Amino acid sequence: MRRIMYVENKGGGLDGDGRIAWVELSRSGRSFRYRGRLLMKTGSGYKYNCIDAENGDLYWVSGPRKDGADKLYGGVVQIDDDARLEYWTRIRMKADLAPLTEYRAGASTRTSGTTRRNERRARGAASAR
Repeated sequence: MRRIMYVENKGGGLDGDGRIAWVELSRSGRSFRYRGRLLMKTGSGYKYNCIDAENGDLYWVSGPRKDGADKLYGGVVQIDDDARLEYWTRIRMKADLAPLTEYRAGASTRTSGTTRRNERRARGAASAR
């Protein structure tokens, strides 16, 4: 099965290059094919969920978010040309943006709650002093 996914290479650290692209899913759902790479799902991982079977690079692969907040820490996301029209029209529902080949993703809500909670804890610790 082929579908549009968010793919981020974590080889350089927690904040890697992110792309929206067509990805081929295996029948078992345990692996993906992306740009000739075989990405095997892991049972667990710190900020990654796939490993390149050939070279061991770490990847995060997920369905694209409708709000565009795909990158964990925000930043620029590239869109493959063959996925661009489908992404902007069917996923983001913003056909007028279809010519764009990249966008700036806001920080994912997966981290924003933790950040706010940590800020509250820091303020509470400071006022207790």
